[in-house]
This record gives sequence, structure tokens and C-alpha cells, in this order.
Amino acid sequence: MSTIEQMIEELQHSPRLPQIVSTLKSGLKAEESRRRQFYEEMTPEEKVEFIDGEVVLHSPARNRHLDATMNIATLLRSFVEIHELGELKIEKCLVVFPRNDYEPDIVFFDNSKAASLQPDTMKFPVPDFVVEVLSESTETRDRGVKFEDFETNGVAEYWIVDTDDETLEQYLLQDGHYKLAMKSASGTVSSQVISGFSVEVEAFFDRGKNLAALKSLMA
Repeated sequence: MSTIEQMIEELQHSPRLPQIVSTLKSGLKAEESRRRQFYEEMTPEEKVEFIDGEVVLHSPARNRHLDATMNIATLLRSFVEIHELGELKIEKCLVVFPRNDYEPDIVFFDNSKAASLQPDTMKFPVPDFVVEVLSESTETRDRGVKFEDFETNGVAEYWIVDTDDETLEQYLLQDGHYKLAMKSASGTVSSQVISGFSVEVEAFFDRGKNLAALKSLMA
């Protein structure tokens, strides 16, 4: 029996169940109101997320964070477009989950989801693939609530990139849970979701190797 199943089992037999349910309903109703306000007030100029009932405003990123994000996105987007696999978005793409709204560094939608996107779309569906480049202010969420939310809602592949150690962690969804497929600063990473995409991890952090990898993909 899983931890969640154990919690539900305990609650079902608790005399406090009606109070707990009432409190949860009240809290979710208030959260829904704050979420509607978030949608009304958000602007394309800001990078904001709605997590656990609160608005999270992001500060500007460090140069190495920007470089790594651009390096990864350039390789992924080039491959996706060449092979017509779907849509890749970067930074200010608000993806809507049942309870939370995120703006990951990089997201990918396969062709079936990409077909629903319009020029004026501002709220995007749950992606098939996500990349988050760590920073001091986001690491706890990237490894915590986002990890759990992505896993729970079927994001099939999740990459966590650490620019300090220049490492990549590749998580693949198996039987409803993420399994660590790779954690390395070298070697080749092959995406399961973006079929056929395979590059050296070092190309995400080194400009020369990034260019060489791009030329190889284009060829």
C-alpha cells in the first residue's frame, strides 16, 4: 500500500473526516479565487508561476543559466523542427496543471498537443517533456513540488540541469513514477520522448561542442 493510500485509509476511519473535508474544500475554493486573479493580472513581460496557492515571481537568471538554457533549446528545437515532431517552447510558456501553473525553462509538446495551440494561446497544456535549469532560488521547487506534479500528471521525461556541476539528470516516467535514467557530466543522452534525439551532455555547457552538435543534427 502506498503512502497516499495509507493516508486515505486513515482518514476514512477518522471521526474528524467531515471537518477535514470541509477545511480542504474551503481552502481549495479560496485558492481557486487567487488563481483566477493570477490569470487576470499576469502579463507576458513577467516570468511568474502559481504554486501551492501562491504567486511566484522569478528574478533575472545568471549568465550560465541563460547559456545552458539556450544551448539545450537550440539543439532540441532544431531537431524537433527538422523531423516535425511537435512544438518546443522556452521560458515564458505557462503550462497549466490541475492545481499549479509553471513556466519551465524548456517544454515540448508532441504533435497531438501542438495541434491545439493557437497564436494567442497563453495557457498551455501539460507538456510531454520538461527541462529545468537549476538556480539557488528554484532548486527546491524543481526537485520538490514540480517533480511530484510532473510525475503525477504524466510528463513522460524530465531533465534537471545543474550548471554549477555541469551535469544532467534524466528522469523517465515508468509505471507512474520517475526513474533516474542518467546523471552525468559526460557521455551521450538520448531522449525517450523526442525520438531520435541523442547528443553529448557536454554540448549543453560548451559553446564549441554545442555548435559541433548542432552541425551534426542539421546534417
